[in-house]
Amino acid sequence: MFRGKAIVASLLVALAGCSAHRPVADNRTPTAWSEDAFSRKDIPSFVIDTDRAGGPVDTVVGHAASYRVRPGDTLLDVARWYDLGYNEIVAANPGVDPWVPTPGTEIVVPTSFVLPCCSYDGIVVNLPEMRLYKYRRLPGAPQRLEVATFPVGMGRDDRRTPRGTYRVRGKTENPQWNIPASIRREHIAERGDRRTFIAGGAADNPLGSHRIELADTLYAIHGTNIPWGIGMLVSHGCLRLYPEDIARLYPDVPIGTKVHFVYQPVKAGTRDGETFVEAHADVYGYTRSLSADARTALRRRGLAAPADPSVLNTALREQRGVPTTLRAEPERSAALDRAPR
Repeated sequence: MFRGKAIVASLLVALAGCSAHRPVADNRTPTAWSEDAFSRKDIPSFVIDTDRAGGPVDTVVGHAASYRVRPGDTLLDVARWYDLGYNEIVAANPGVDPWVPTPGTEIVVPTSFVLPCCSYDGIVVNLPEMRLYKYRRLPGAPQRLEVATFPVGMGRDDRRTPRGTYRVRGKTENPQWNIPASIRREHIAERGDRRTFIAGGAADNPLGSHRIELADTLYAIHGTNIPWGIGMLVSHGCLRLYPEDIARLYPDVPIGTKVHFVYQPVKAGTRDGETFVEAHADVYGYTRSLSADARTALRRRGLAAPADPSVLNTALREQRGVPTTLRAEPERSAALDRAPR
């Protein structure tokens, strides 16, 4: 259980922008990290109410939590266990070594999310966030919306994952990878690998166990043979998911599903009448001003700018990817001022 001092608890709450952190280093955490353990991890989904227009009443889901680092942990292991990407766990915990974090360190587990605006059908991928959202109306209760969300790896800066809307045209289990000529040239130059394809199910097949193909583009959504690349710009443009995540997503995506690739480094949303913002790095350099993006995000949600702009400015500057309340709370500011950096 969480046994940190009160000031540390206040700091973590302020960073999360939620009413409280939920300690998650409990008996579910495996004694040792392994592919078998990751395959059995809990992958939560969220159910929210919608309004008459079909949009969500509240647009913040989940709750951030805390985790006490154990000897031998890496932030990559912790991120994968709680279904986060490398970018998310590192941004939420500045100054913590991702490979050799100090045992006993209390870290933020950023498992609270503002939903991207403003499509709530099929799949929405927010590129700066490196996160995929899957929406489904509950059978027999169309006024209720189920949200599942997964971290992704995506295109390198020189092979960017595109923006736009596509549809799912096909699905393949254990897909063979027919290596494009441009990538084959890279393989030959880098390691003398002249193969033109890699068989489905092969250990070094970068498509993993499942592939979801998109119409009108060569890009796809698939698994990976290198799980640590989730939350990084590592692919040639396709989206990569953890093996256990693509296995969960794959059967829930019918042919014809819409897939929206959006670019929202700043998101705004509400929960229980309170306004939150969530800021991420502008990974592809498309944004001229995060402040302008924040104003746009608030306006699209019909929300007012904060009375105290310093709260918003801090969130935009730090880009920790954690929903932050825009309500000024002096006691939280005081805790942040006193807390060790």
